[in-house]
Amino acid sequence: CVTRVELSVACEHLLDRDVGSKSDPLCVLLQDVGGDRWAELDRTERIKNCQKPEFSKKFIIDYYFEKVQKLKFGIYDIDNKSFDLNDDDYLGGIECTLGQIVSSSVFTRPLEMKKGKPAGKGTITISAEEIKDARVVYLEIEARNLDKKDFLGKSDPFLELYKQTDAGKWQLVYRSEVIKNNLNPCWRKFSVPLQTFCGGDFNKPIKVQCADHDSDGSHDLIGSFETNLTQLQEAGGSSPVEFGCIHPEKKQKKKSYKNSGIIRIKSCKIERDYSFLDYVMGGCQINFTVGIDFTGSNGDPKSPDSLHYISPDGINPYLIAIWSVGSVVQDYDTDKLFPAFGFGAQVPPSWQVSHEFALNFNPSNPYCQGIQGIVDAYRQILPQLRLYGPTNFSPIINHVARFAAHSLQQGNASQYFVLLIITDGEITDLDQTRQAIVNASKLPMSIIIVGVGEADFKAMEFLDGDGGVLRSLTGEPATRDIVQFVPFRQFKNAPREALSQMVLAEVPKQLVSYYKLQGWPP
Repeated sequence: CVTRVELSVACEHLLDRDVGSKSDPLCVLLQDVGGDRWAELDRTERIKNCQKPEFSKKFIIDYYFEKVQKLKFGIYDIDNKSFDLNDDDYLGGIECTLGQIVSSSVFTRPLEMKKGKPAGKGTITISAEEIKDARVVYLEIEARNLDKKDFLGKSDPFLELYKQTDAGKWQLVYRSEVIKNNLNPCWRKFSVPLQTFCGGDFNKPIKVQCADHDSDGSHDLIGSFETNLTQLQEAGGSSPVEFGCIHPEKKQKKKSYKNSGIIRIKSCKIERDYSFLDYVMGGCQINFTVGIDFTGSNGDPKSPDSLHYISPDGINPYLIAIWSVGSVVQDYDTDKLFPAFGFGAQVPPSWQVSHEFALNFNPSNPYCQGIQGIVDAYRQILPQLRLYGPTNFSPIINHVARFAAHSLQQGNASQYFVLLIITDGEITDLDQTRQAIVNASKLPMSIIIVGVGEADFKAMEFLDGDGGVLRSLTGEPATRDIVQFVPFRQFKNAPREALSQMVLAEVPKQLVSYYKLQGWPP
């Protein structure tokens, strides 16, 4: 029985690493995956010029009472666009367990550069809250006639929403985008889990604060007001709810002061948020397909230094990847029939190069019985192939996409497709693959790429899209991130389940995000 926990992070007295301005911090959360290895779970937004950040983005994590869940929080000063944190200044971090956080109502620790070496006076505060409610609040807010705060232009307004904690403190629940140079802004629609928003209490005080954004971090308050969810809910359709935005000092000084602008709640809706398990228990099947790279760059399977060489104890990187990922996924597929394909080899009898041949040599029925069936087919076919090239991913992605597109016609959340590609990483048809992934992002499917061997996997990391949205050659963006890339070499000495955990971590989120976009309940 899993409890979901939401972690809020704030820091104080961060080190200054920027010359002439304050640091631009971001917090990253890592989880111990065994064997002294850490996998990134998530990261917050970056806050510019701030030594005392309160991060708006929350971490959601599954809490298991029976496991010691080691966590590492790292604060980085981000001064570039790259996703990689190795080129950013480290402002300190802490290691702790999830148990320590949930068992203390407020968990504050000094930040450390490394064990025993403090990061100046920097501290981190993490507060945890159990998520018991699956409902979500959707809000649309605009303002008019806001006070002008900038000497040369109009104000650059943004919103912050706070809830009052049981101790009476205000805790940030949402921070909007900044709208430049506009006294009548209309912010984009946003959603906050009901639990985060008000702990499920419709009468809990909510403070809405509007401020003028300054790039040096010294934002000026325009005004604020207090309300609660019961009041906000009256908004909708043609009757928005309006509040005067009040600046307390101005109100004290001037008898005639009315407000510093009007904030209008255009709509406030509460909807249920479905989880991965809701979909699975509702009957969604996960269809698993495997694609195996048989190109020449893997090396001759008879030679011990080949990635396809089967060792005396009967394994190689390809087999380990098939086993560890397949053994988890197979539980979610009732018929246990998995299509398996190879690409990049010359195939008998004509010895033509094929980029999607059935591992069982039966193109009309490429299904293998269970994960063991895939392993047996792989072992049988290996001596009969000539490893060749080029390395083309797009045919096999398009193959699975055709099935996913066909299942779409059912118009419900009943079929989802996961394609596992295992490769040594030298991709030839990068442009066609980008297009295939962008097309597939509109379909109920996810792609997992496991990179084996010691190659440079830059192209794979690019396809993963973590560093920004993947675009096709024509500039069309993927509608959602569906590719997860994992280098096998990171898991050489780690326990088997570490690979499958890392590889499959994204699939539930991707499945839920797809059905949410479609608006389909379980």
